[in-house]
Amino acid sequence: MKDVMKVYQVQSKVCTRKEDTLNAVSWWMEKAAAAGADLVALPEMFGCPYDTAAFPKYAEAVGGPLWRRCADLAKAYGMYLSAGSMPELGLGGKIYNTAYVFDRQGHQIARHRKMHLFDIHVDGGQQFRESDTLTPGNDVTVFDTEFGRMGLCICYDIRFPELARLMALAKARVVLVPAAFNMTTGPAHWELTFRARALDNQMFYLGTAPARDRTASYRSWGHSIAVDPWGTVLAQLEEGEDAQLVTLDLKRVSAIRRQLPLLQHRREDCYKLEAL
Repeated sequence: MKDVMKVYQVQSKVCTRKEDTLNAVSWWMEKAAAAGADLVALPEMFGCPYDTAAFPKYAEAVGGPLWRRCADLAKAYGMYLSAGSMPELGLGGKIYNTAYVFDRQGHQIARHRKMHLFDIHVDGGQQFRESDTLTPGNDVTVFDTEFGRMGLCICYDIRFPELARLMALAKARVVLVPAAFNMTTGPAHWELTFRARALDNQMFYLGTAPARDRTASYRSWGHSIAVDPWGTVLAQLEEGEDAQLVTLDLKRVSAIRRQLPLLQHRREDCYKLEAL
């Protein structure tokens, strides 16, 4: 199992035309390969405006054009690709906010349907209801790689510490989070939440966001972030279109868990968390 991984986080702008999105992903993959990345991470809804009315219009079944291009690019460049998230058309016409991961051969090795839908109304701030068009998923998602086990969740999922702990108990060392916090929640909670989840569970947490579009109805906070198991921010972008290459020393996970054995010190005689 390899203990050093280079992750290329892409904070791309969202295009309204799918062909523009496909071309942009190809361009970013080429840059990531030149940088020596092992894994490329894309943002939440990287190919669809973040708007409840847009989700059904852009939805594709597994194997659709965007899914196929991502699989082909992962294989062509020999890199893992965490393909952000995209609207998935499921059985019975249900629409999901779905994240896929492809391995170096272009095989899909993970699929996560966003479990917690973003239905909020902040006084004087953001209002949004994903449940107007989306259906929640039900699965805690972990998958195996040459770098060990990794976890996958989407944006609002990170606010639920039970999910993070279940991924830690499943022996994940890294959690990938395509996410699009907004101009209300981003300044207040983005860095705080990623540092808290990483610190409490002693894992690497990587949040990859779309670039901010000031003309959009929903404006992303941006600030794609990488946090280590000690809760230290390794790298963070600003709000514009950009990318960052982050080197993860995965031995830090076992070292920190050995020195500060939080998972061992849980009182399972008094409480226990179990996945359904």
